[in-house]
Amino acid sequence: MSSANLPTSGQEPLAALMAAQDPMRWQVLMTTLALANTESQALMTEVMTGSGPLATVTKGDPMGASEAFRQVGMNLAMNPQALMQANLELMQGWMKLWQEMMSETLSQETPKEKDKRFADPEWQVNPAFKFIRKAFDVNSKWMNSLADRASGMDPAVQLRARFFMQLLTESLSPTNFLGTNPQALRTFIESGGESVLAGLRLAREDVRKGNGKLYISQTDETPFQLGVNVATAPGQVVFRNDLIELIQYNPTQETAYSKPLLILPPWINKFYILDLREENSMIRWLVDKGLTVFVVSWRSADKVTKDFDWDDYARKGIYAATEAALQASGAKSLNAVGYCIGGTLLTSTLAHMAATGYDKISSATFFASQSDFELAGDLKVFTDGPGRDYVYGLIDEHGGIMPGKEMYETFNWLRPIDLVWRYVVDMYMLGKPPRPFDLLYWNADQTNIPGPVHRRYLKELYAENRLAKGEYTVLGQKVSVQDIKIPVMLQASKDDHIVPYESVFRTSNLYGGDASFVLSGSGHIAGVVNHPDAKKYQHWTNPGAEAATADVWLETATETGGSWWPTWWDWLRPKSGRKVKAVQPKDMGLGAAPGSYAAVRLADIKLPPV
Repeated sequence: MSSANLPTSGQEPLAALMAAQDPMRWQVLMTTLALANTESQALMTEVMTGSGPLATVTKGDPMGASEAFRQVGMNLAMNPQALMQANLELMQGWMKLWQEMMSETLSQETPKEKDKRFADPEWQVNPAFKFIRKAFDVNSKWMNSLADRASGMDPAVQLRARFFMQLLTESLSPTNFLGTNPQALRTFIESGGESVLAGLRLAREDVRKGNGKLYISQTDETPFQLGVNVATAPGQVVFRNDLIELIQYNPTQETAYSKPLLILPPWINKFYILDLREENSMIRWLVDKGLTVFVVSWRSADKVTKDFDWDDYARKGIYAATEAALQASGAKSLNAVGYCIGGTLLTSTLAHMAATGYDKISSATFFASQSDFELAGDLKVFTDGPGRDYVYGLIDEHGGIMPGKEMYETFNWLRPIDLVWRYVVDMYMLGKPPRPFDLLYWNADQTNIPGPVHRRYLKELYAENRLAKGEYTVLGQKVSVQDIKIPVMLQASKDDHIVPYESVFRTSNLYGGDASFVLSGSGHIAGVVNHPDAKKYQHWTNPGAEAATADVWLETATETGGSWWPTWWDWLRPKSGRKVKAVQPKDMGLGAAPGSYAAVRLADIKLPPV
């Protein structure tokens, strides 16, 4: 039986399913189950000690997790009342759990909070599994409360302790182990053990892909081809240097607004998240609105670009793309968009432009982008002393380049339930091969980053917050965001775990001109790329509101169903000039969209020797 033909797990109670097995089959299943449990434990160990952030707890503590735990312990030892309260709550939780078990009320309660890991009905109706789940809840709540109870600690150390304790507790969820996952056990019995065999094959394949380390596949990448069924908006590469390709897209109308739109995506991922499919392509939507759209495609770092720094990205990226877009379109000025770190670069370069009198960018929109990093969230774990040293070590180990594979794993571990453990369960325990999914194909199509630009980003922006303080330099010029007087709009996403919306709101107060703020539903990707036709999520606006924090702003904001794009267009359209004859992109002999830089995969790049 192949993994593709595994039976679909039904909702038959596990006890009934087990009772229905004849003695001979049950003996075989129990032997296989014992072996499978051993393999399951080995897989969990491989996941936890691999090259992701959780490995710091088990492999020499390179990011200071154990040291952070130690400091929390010392703090609580000197604050016996806080420790006593934590332990009292733990004891009360267990006493309540035992009382429920003894009074046989355990199986009749339903959890107040939904957790999709425990969606299988067995967690609600089977007393044994319900007890396991509640015990996990009691213990994880206690573990995760310890860092919060430590008072007077260095905030960076406390954040580190909280982050890694959360990783640990989520890794210990009973759903992550075959013997305590009813869905996995049911599938194991129904398939006669075939699900485990299929899972082991998938695990071995992922170890092969990772060159000896477990590299969790989230999707089947084989059906996708760049320029064929993803990134298909027609256009031409109209400019190329050793850092960027500039793509101009074909107009769909005879006339277009006179000011083009230049989009600067992050170089941590590839630009085509904005042109994934025809039905959700932001690029196509903007072109259909009558804009001449240009997009920068960043080169993945290699031996040519490994020494490029922030100034190179400003000069060879934003300045070069602006001049090339104006020359290609015949316009005198344009509007710009910066997404994530692309927006941080845009802000810093706009401040340099303001300081030097360069006035060819008339307005700027920022997608999920921060330039004030005071409230930057869990990613700050990677920018304090131990975290930064850990990343610097990775750069040194890879010849001066931050490898895309490490960035991919880091972002996955920011949402481990959805992006790590879900796939461990589905593939390795249930034996399900990964399904084709274009978003996850893009997510896995990572890029390398030059060491110097990444080092400066972590140290001077994240850790030291120099741009917000007016202490950052661009091309030899100390810059101030306050000098940026052009109108700007900042978009944030309410559930963004990479760029928290509170951080974007704080960033919106840096600019010296008119700054609009819009908050969308969902996260870092879906909150930004949400085509109006999808009729999904919502967004909030509160023009003219003066609020000290994002939460205060949100209290009086107006909620509107659906995409935030139309609200953005209402803001952008009056700034886009009059209608003129649309300009077709010239064939510069550089190839058609999506260009050659986007087509380079990590496997195609040979990292320079250390």
